[in-house]
Amino acid sequence: MPILSIRHVTRYRYRNPVALGEHRMMFRPRESYDQQLLSCDLRVSPDPSHHHFVQDVFGNCVGIVGFTERARELVFDSHVRLDHRPLPAFANLDGEIEVYSGAMPFDYSPEDLPDLQSSMQRQHDDPDGLVDQWARRFVRNSGKTPLQTLLSEMTQAIYADFCYNTRLEMGAQTPVETLRLGTGSCRDYAVLMIDAVRSLGLAARFVSGYIYSPYVGPATPGRVGGGHTHAWVRVYLPACGWVEFDPTNGIVGNADLVRVAIARDPRQAVPLHGTWIGEAGDYLGMEVSVEVSTETGGLAQRPPSPSVALTG
Repeated sequence: MPILSIRHVTRYRYRNPVALGEHRMMFRPRESYDQQLLSCDLRVSPDPSHHHFVQDVFGNCVGIVGFTERARELVFDSHVRLDHRPLPAFANLDGEIEVYSGAMPFDYSPEDLPDLQSSMQRQHDDPDGLVDQWARRFVRNSGKTPLQTLLSEMTQAIYADFCYNTRLEMGAQTPVETLRLGTGSCRDYAVLMIDAVRSLGLAARFVSGYIYSPYVGPATPGRVGGGHTHAWVRVYLPACGWVEFDPTNGIVGNADLVRVAIARDPRQAVPLHGTWIGEAGDYLGMEVSVEVSTETGGLAQRPPSPSVALTG
């Protein structure tokens, strides 16, 4: 994979100058063996009175800014360059590609279980067992079910059977709502798969980040989720570690996926949030644009990326 260039701009607009409170952001990708940060530039306007970084409970990098002056516009402009080298899914810890032998019924080792329990606990009610029933569709009635097959089929089923819908509202649908509606955003698909996987006794986490969507031409659609932040799932499998699944695009593994934040619940991985003080009618809206492109010979190949506008 060539070097990726990621430009993420968020612009808030107000009718009158408002007092700006503290804002917290998750723009900086997590560094690991498969993605290395080459540069990271963040520009905020108006200039913040203070700006520092902390690591949250999951090790995510959280930027925090505060302001003293009022403003009619608040802009966050993040530009990241990243060496992204995705590995095939289900490779073992030595990087060797092999068929993963784990199967249902399945239990984690006593050594791993204490650290995984919070990622195994379901976060949503399922009074009629709809999510349980849906998840059990991927488990064989007799004999063992290979986890590699189960998780791959579940990813592909969400991709094929549900209708993708960009939702501009904050938060995510419950898994039951997504099943009943048959539609949802990338956040909704991730929450559904996480809950389904946890119902089978597996540890799963929510991942927020970016997706590279190569632009081939008007007749060839790119990845779903380009133009804004993206969300997917990771599941812990002994001998493989955390394996990533993108049910929105049917991706098994982390090809084209750049992780920024990992959390037990999507509310812990919001890319940007903060407060302001003013009149109720002062808020005019928010505009977000994300471009993920490759660098070839020093020039970025930039596919067209839409902007998302929220009005209040």
